[in-house]
This record gives sequence, structure tokens and C-alpha cells, in this order.
Amino acid sequence: MAASVISHAGELRRACRGRQTQRQLIRGGVLAAPGVAPGEDKMAYMIEVLRQEHRNIESLLGVLERELSVFDRGDRPDYEVVLAVIDYFKDYPDSCHHPKEDMILEKLKARDPVAAATIGDLEAEHWEGTKRLRRVAQAVERVLSDQDLVRESVTNIIRDFINHQRRHMAMEERVVFPATLSALRPEDWADIALKLADLSDPFYQPGFEQKFNGIRRNILKMEEESEAERAD
Repeated sequence: MAASVISHAGELRRACRGRQTQRQLIRGGVLAAPGVAPGEDKMAYMIEVLRQEHRNIESLLGVLERELSVFDRGDRPDYEVVLAVIDYFKDYPDSCHHPKEDMILEKLKARDPVAAATIGDLEAEHWEGTKRLRRVAQAVERVLSDQDLVRESVTNIIRDFINHQRRHMAMEERVVFPATLSALRPEDWADIALKLADLSDPFYQPGFEQKFNGIRRNILKMEEESEAERAD
């Protein structure tokens, strides 16, 4: 059993790099959103990108939930998978997903302050997710360090993170996206598209989308292998 999450995370990153090389996991980023051509409709395309990212996030919440069910029944979950999901959520939302949402929300504030006000503080919501993830990481670290911890407490912490993420994404799908589709103008979406494509912009990081898309696929493959081993 590992002494800490940090050491496991380092081993995991090395393992993931090896698996990524073997499987040639990068075949295209999330920006290739299905059913919408980038030049066809910038407004619909941008929202579809965000919805696809939500689906990607949900796929990993599902992985975490399945490993939690293994833990709940008293068996040992695949902690390599659990740590990989934690690492993904530490980096991906703030690196790739939230900046896009921040861009459209800033435009909404300018176009329709009343609608923006009904959404509340999206940045604070994102920060709440970060705090909950930190509690998950700390709980898993304590389990891996053989520290005394009530099993139900670990379950509650992880379940709280999963539920918060789902509620947050559902709110964005139900409130934020329709409001921006209604209020923003074509020039707003064009400006967002230009910003995302601007190589000199601080937000732009070469390969970020492809990197995280690949890591997500690798985690799903690892989970598939773990599920198969548990079924034997």
C-alpha cells in the first residue's frame, strides 16, 4: 500500500504516459464536437463543445462512482484509477473547461446583466468543486496511508463531490447555456472563437485539449480492465 497519494500520483503519471504511447491515445481533441462544424455556427458550436466536455466529465464521475461502489461493499477499489481521476479533476476543469465558461459569462454580463445575476457566482461554484475535490484527495491519501478513517466518512466525501459536480453541470445546462444562447450576439461568439484560437493569448496552451482527451480515454481503458479483472 502506498505511503501517500503524491507518490502514487507520480507512478500513475508515468504509467499513463506508457499506456498512452502504446495505445496511441491521441486521435483528436474535444473541439471536434460531433454534429457541429466549427465554421457553420460559432454559437451552436461553442455550446456543443461545452456540452461535450460535460459528457466527458460525467464519464469520469461514473468511473469514480463505480470504484466507490467497490469500496462500499468492502472490497479494494483500483486506487490507480481513483488517483488518475483525482489528478484529472485537479487539472482539467481550470485548464480547459472553466476558462471557456468564464468567457461566455463575461459576454452575458455585458449583454444581459439581469440574466447573469440570476446565475449567481459561477466562479465561487467552481471553487466549491475544487474544495470538495481536495477533501476527496485527502480522504484517499489517509486510506492509502492506513490511517484510521470511518469507511462511511470516505464514502460521504466522495459522494458529495460527485453529486456537487452533477448538480453544477445540470445548472449550467439548464440556466447558463440557454441564457447565453439567447443574449449573446454573433460578434460575441466570433470574439470568443478568436480568443480561443489566439496563439498569443495566455489561455492558449498547445495540446491541452488533446492531452486531456487522451488522459480521459486512458482512464476509461484502465477502468474497463479493472472491471474485467473483478468479473473473473
